[in-house]
Amino acid sequence: MVDLSVCLGDIRMANPVMTASGTCGYAFELNDFVDVSALGGFITKSITLEERAGNPPQRTFETAAGMINAIGLANVGLERFCSEKVPLLDRMEIPVIVNVAGKGVDDYVAVSRRVAGLDCVAGLELNASCPNVKEGGITFGTDPCAISELVSAVRKACPETYLIVKLTPNVTDIAQMARAAVDAGADCLSLINTFVGLAIDVETRRPVLGNRTGGVSGPAIKPMAVYMVNRVYEAVGKPLGVPIIALGGIATANDALEFILAGASAVCVGTQMMIDPNCAMVIISGIEDYCRRHEVASVMELVGALE
Repeated sequence: MVDLSVCLGDIRMANPVMTASGTCGYAFELNDFVDVSALGGFITKSITLEERAGNPPQRTFETAAGMINAIGLANVGLERFCSEKVPLLDRMEIPVIVNVAGKGVDDYVAVSRRVAGLDCVAGLELNASCPNVKEGGITFGTDPCAISELVSAVRKACPETYLIVKLTPNVTDIAQMARAAVDAGADCLSLINTFVGLAIDVETRRPVLGNRTGGVSGPAIKPMAVYMVNRVYEAVGKPLGVPIIALGGIATANDALEFILAGASAVCVGTQMMIDPNCAMVIISGIEDYCRRHEVASVMELVGALE
């Protein structure tokens, strides 16, 4: 029998497949389409201190082998999250990780401190990499000093909380940012977030998105994402024993296995869930089938097994 279970610190998951933040809502939005409890874990959309309406429309656009979005971290805000969404999260049968964002360090600290104290929350994912908000967002993820300040502040406020830092690919050396985050107190790294992109309507000669630019996701970015995961694994994850959660264009079991072989302990599915909400179940089944065919007793044997 194949053991698909993985551990991220004290977070034990039945399998390595989770939802990517921002693509699957807060809790049970997927219930009509998929058995959420069969996932390895659930990562919520970003939560900010104040409620956010997000960017003006148009906010999404299909691109070749992917999409570009500029949602702008639209969310219900901390207070409504705690009163309206936490009761739903309390019913989740799998580990829940809350994605946290903010305009500045104080916002991140305030949200993290409040959310970390909730019984239903297994860990926090600091969104230091959103490319389509004008305050905070990607700024933290492109400056090692800024990401160090952010992670240090949250770690000090939440010393016992499992802390994941989500990295942007829009940098010269993602391994440098990964090392800065880990040195500041990150327990785990998730990568990659979206690439900054621009789509133009040639008839109007104007940007398609109301925000002008947005984040590119989907299968088109997968080869770059696999490279970056392997780069961070070799430079930071492997020598320091820091687990990696990988995302970026995963649509099939083979996609997920590429990331695992590159060094990821777990993977997140995002854009593909909007096309086929059941794809996560197919991916889990496909990973199990691969392990069985290759006589792999535990999926953890494959982490970083790239030759």
